[in-house]
Amino acid sequence: MSGPKKRYGQNFLTSPAIAEKIAGLSGITQGHGVIEIGPGRGILTRFLAEVSKKVVAVEIDGELALPLKERFSGSNVEIIQDDFLKIDIESLVKSRFPGLPVAVCANIPYNIAAEIVAKLLMHSECFDTITLMVQKEFAMKLYAKKGCPSYSRLSVLTSVHAEAKKLFDVKAASFSPKPKVNSAVVLLSIRKESAVNPENKDLFYKIIDFSFKLRRKTVLNSLYPLLKHIYTKDELSAALEGLNIPPILRGEELDIFDFEKISNKVSFDAAKLDRNPLAGDKDGF
Repeated sequence: MSGPKKRYGQNFLTSPAIAEKIAGLSGITQGHGVIEIGPGRGILTRFLAEVSKKVVAVEIDGELALPLKERFSGSNVEIIQDDFLKIDIESLVKSRFPGLPVAVCANIPYNIAAEIVAKLLMHSECFDTITLMVQKEFAMKLYAKKGCPSYSRLSVLTSVHAEAKKLFDVKAASFSPKPKVNSAVVLLSIRKESAVNPENKDLFYKIIDFSFKLRRKTVLNSLYPLLKHIYTKDELSAALEGLNIPPILRGEELDIFDFEKISNKVSFDAAKLDRNPLAGDKDGF
């Protein structure tokens, strides 16, 4: 069996008891289809196959994918060798799980955890639940509330689409190679309806992005580069004050409803001026 590769951030879970616990607490039923990201040596895959109707496991490493295909041949597990970040999630769900509710359950590579979580949440309508094992410090970002040190852009994105709950911690000794930090398993229960409904979703996410780019900056100074084609700095300050959002606050002191208010106000004012509210964006989200 292939050894771990640093470029893929591989830390293989070695405890069957923990893998079984993850599958058992994920809420997955015999009627679910399951997507697993980075199955590695298949320790979690085995238990996901037992609790669900079908598992599609996406593995980027060809040296791991081949033995996994042989091991699970003839079972309810399909192994796809591909980069999950390049996969079309909607097409995958429609083609592999017609008529089934779908859950995600995975021990995801730590070096691309943020990109994976963001992609899953931006396609949250495809899933019932998302259960992830990640580094403990990263896990805290998924359920942090405003004002907490771990509160981040990802915290806001998570709270828009899901209710996050830590299930349990996992010691570093449960992996090979042993990482330098402990891990945690987090359950994201996807909301049937988004917690907010901004008029311009692209603008909403862009405002969140800019608010967390430089954490020491005030929300006024963070957002002005994005919105200076709509407001002078004094006008932006007045607009924030009008929303009962002090311009001296920082992004980590705002919640999803504050970001929704700002986004809708910008959309309204841009429409009055007949300007594209995202014309000032040069960076992409």
